[in-house]
Amino acid sequence: MILLNIKIKKFEKKDAAAAVEIWNEVVDDGLAFPQLEDLTPETGADFFESQTYTGIAYDSDTNETVGLYILHPNNIGRCGHISNASYAVKSACRGHGIGEHLVKHCLKTARELGFKILQFNAVVASNKSALALYKKLGFTRLGTIPGGFLLKDGTYEDIILHYITL
Repeated sequence: MILLNIKIKKFEKKDAAAAVEIWNEVVDDGLAFPQLEDLTPETGADFFESQTYTGIAYDSDTNETVGLYILHPNNIGRCGHISNASYAVKSACRGHGIGEHLVKHCLKTARELGFKILQFNAVVASNKSALALYKKLGFTRLGTIPGGFLLKDGTYEDIILHYITL
């Protein structure tokens, strides 16, 4: 499947079912997100609405939701200008540049919302596609936390922190 007409819009409640399905797929894979629990349609709508911004990626030819991102402060107060984000792409649609669309849109949105930095706290070392994308887009690697991510099999994998100045 080649998706050429990717658009990104702000989350609306009507997007909840598709967004929850994609989010839960990443959670259940157990390779990228720290969450252990799946979202329900109800908790998912609340979760996505509680973010500073949730972007929904869709194929404008088919209107199929293919990915999403959440953007929010990484901290509060004097560190509240630092944002954090998470990205999820539907597994059947991976490898077609959707993640890059999501990250670029997120960077633009974060700037527009007044954030000064975007920081990733836990990029799992085996997530090679994410690591390559962040390098391509100019993120700085801050360092590695050995064994910072618990895999589904009970073993631990390193996480790599990143940031980019907006």
